[in-house]
Amino acid sequence: MNRQSIFFTITVSFIISILLVIISFGILMVGNQKRVGHHLYDKYKPVSQLVFRQHFRHGGVNKKFVENLRSLNFEIFTKKGLIDGITYNPKTKVLTERRFRDGIFRVLQVNDRQFIYLKKRGNTFLIEDKDAYTKDSRVYIVLGFAIILITLILSFIVTLRKLMPLKLLKEKVNTLGDENFDFECCNLEGNDEVSQLAREFKESAKKLKDVKEARNVFIRNIMHELKTPITKGKFLTELERSEKNDATLKEVFNRLESLINEFASIEELISSTKNIEKKHYFLDDLIDNAKDILMIDDNVIEGSFDNKKIEVNFKLFSIAIKNLIDNAIKYSDDKKVLIQTENEDIIFINSGKELEFALEKYYEPFFANEDKSKNSFGLGLYIIHNILKANNYSLSYVYKNGKNIFTCKKDEE
Repeated sequence: MNRQSIFFTITVSFIISILLVIISFGILMVGNQKRVGHHLYDKYKPVSQLVFRQHFRHGGVNKKFVENLRSLNFEIFTKKGLIDGITYNPKTKVLTERRFRDGIFRVLQVNDRQFIYLKKRGNTFLIEDKDAYTKDSRVYIVLGFAIILITLILSFIVTLRKLMPLKLLKEKVNTLGDENFDFECCNLEGNDEVSQLAREFKESAKKLKDVKEARNVFIRNIMHELKTPITKGKFLTELERSEKNDATLKEVFNRLESLINEFASIEELISSTKNIEKKHYFLDDLIDNAKDILMIDDNVIEGSFDNKKIEVNFKLFSIAIKNLIDNAIKYSDDKKVLIQTENEDIIFINSGKELEFALEKYYEPFFANEDKSKNSFGLGLYIIHNILKANNYSLSYVYKNGKNIFTCKKDEE
């Protein structure tokens, strides 16, 4: 196991904690035993001294002495059979023991009875304390130790389970370099730090996936858009020089230059990690710029829009308008487009067939180029959708009375 690993540190900490608890348990058990032993010895020492004084100084235990002990709730046994019956009973527990040079002092307990066992110079006495019964406090110590141990083990297991997704997370992150952006590895709904980290990594993986797909679309779009003017330019170079052909060739190069500038703006949008720069521009200027890029006549666009100011990125929003106009003209019956405004919304209307699929389908990369024989908008709607989103707009679509109606709706801040 890696010694720098969090799991190694937690495991070592758990083992140290267990060892400390076990050592503490041992110290408590020994300390408790000594405390009980001192208490019982101090308690019964006067009684033992009294018995020995009576036996060795006054000629033995007599009836009067026995009566005096009974008055103190002590019962003395001197017969060997009775003493052996208690001392050799398998159920008898030794609570404490003191050994001296010429004798032994013990406190015994059997069932609910407590005895003092005394032996000195070959004489043995057993005294029952009628009032006392020493409860074994070790039970509470063992119970407390068990609770602490179980708590530590459960805490260790819970901690490992909480941190286990980190290993999966590490493996998933390692696969990002292989462009494996599917990031379902652990609980993403939790509020703990690991779940938050997993959510952030998933979001990063999604962004990387979107950038990769967007760049693929971008490259395909370059190939698709450049193909027509390049083919046209190659054809013109094979024709005889004339003013008309030279003018057309110049238009081709202007178109290529416009496309390169457009691609640069789209690439900026794809690779941007921050909000794009937006300012207030007149809608008329944005539409004029879109027409210049398309190189179309003014009569193609029918306008009844208010020339209001909107807050957008000029280059990118012009590209979105250009693509909306281009699509409207390309797929309309009369090759014209009507532009209207309603509050903050910009509306593009053309006559033609209804979209075969839901609008969101055309936002998917590569979907548009799957079948050119059907309603298809190339990669235009994909680009439009992303540019509008970056400018706080969204696109909606309805088909009404033979008209396709695309609306650029201003999103709420």
